[in-house]
Amino acid sequence: MAAIALVLLSTEPGQEQQVLAKLNNMPEVAEAMVLFGEYDVYCKVIVEDFTQLSRLILRDIRTLSGVIETTTLTAATDGL
Repeated sequence: MAAIALVLLSTEPGQEQQVLAKLNNMPEVAEAMVLFGEYDVYCKVIVEDFTQLSRLILRDIRTLSGVIETTTLTAATDGL
């Protein structure tokens, strides 16, 4: 079963577009956009499982230049 998550990112001031461009180059990112409010960028990721999700968040997204902090919301399973 696929793992789907919404990742909310806080970025360094002025780095929103650069972070957005890097996210849009990741094949796991289905959608990404700049936000106004508490978070600066949002992305929806779809991966095969939660192990892959952990790797993506920890190794690829959190380490992007310009990213200060992330909050990850995982989608509920279809069986609820």
